[in-house]
Parts: sequence; C-alpha cells; structure tokens
Amino acid sequence: MPAGPLSQLSLAIDTADRVIAAVDDAQWAGATPCTEWTVSDVVRHIVASNNGFAEAVGGKPRPAADEPALADTDLLAAFRDSGAALVEAFSQPGALERIVAIPVGQVPGAVALHLRLTELLVHGWDVATATGQQAEFPDDLAEAELTFSRGMLDKLPPDRVPFAPPQPVARDAPAIQRLVAFLGRDVGAVVTGR
Repeated sequence: MPAGPLSQLSLAIDTADRVIAAVDDAQWAGATPCTEWTVSDVVRHIVASNNGFAEAVGGKPRPAADEPALADTDLLAAFRDSGAALVEAFSQPGALERIVAIPVGQVPGAVALHLRLTELLVHGWDVATATGQQAEFPDDLAEAELTFSRGMLDKLPPDRVPFAPPQPVARDAPAIQRLVAFLGRDVGAVVTGR
C-alpha cells in the first residue's frame, strides 16, 4: 500500500489518467459497464465529482466548468486539472479530519478521500473495460478500497443507490474485479470499444 492517503490518491489519479489518455477518438461514444453512460459520460462524471470534492474539502469554490459542454478532446486536460485540484484540497492541513459536505452527506475528510479513491478505481476500470484496455490497477489499493466499501455499504439505504447488487466473481480474481463486482459491475460481460 502506498505510504499515505495522498500517495494513494495520486496513484489512483495516475492510474485513471493512463486509462483516459489511451482512449481513441472513436471510443468516446462507446458503451460502458455503466449501462446508461458512454465513455465520455463516465469521464465527465469523474471530472465533475473530482471538482465537487475539491471544492467541498478545500473550502474554496472551483471555477464553474461546464463538463457537458467540454469536447471529448478536452476531457483528458479537464481530468488532469480536476485531479490536481483534488490533491491540492486534500493536502491542506486538517483536510482529513475536517467534516465535509458531499453528495452522500457530511463525512470526515478521510472518508471523502476513500470515496474518491473508490470511484477513481471503479470508473477507471469502466473506461478501461469499455475501450479494451488491459489497464494495471494496483492490487493493494483496490483491496483496501474493497474493504472500505464493504464497511460503507452497510450504511446505505436498502436499495443501495447508486450501486447495483454485488455480482458473482471468482475469489481469486484480481482485487479490482472483486471491487467492481461488489459495487454491481458484471465482470463477465464484455463491453469493448475496440
């Protein structure tokens, strides 16, 4: 496991960055394991969530970016900017202890960080799967977020919104597959843009 929370965040951002950077122009409109979203939609969601969490944790408003209006060719730059803002926000003294308001409610900064890590890994996997990439997701980081997610889902409403019920996955599957299956992805389904 990387040394500390900021190292973990940087690693998750770097992993997602490599996946997003490898998306071909023709793949942005392709289907993803998020059945109602295209590759472009998933990346826009990541950007918007990164910016929202950066604002919540950092306590300063981010410039209003109109993610839906971004051209697909601008999404990598927007992702990188949002990732840098996220790291900057979580780097502030006391950021992990401070209570922050995010879409799921008010949580300590450390919980908000885990939520971002989980989403970066899961949506990174979504994009990689949709575009036929063999992306490398750090097993130790995915394993840690699987443990975190198991503890958090007990606190969600019975309908588990926004997550589907856990899907079957081999016990010896890579940690990233066990994480995404736990959060409702069908790892046996083939969705590819290649």
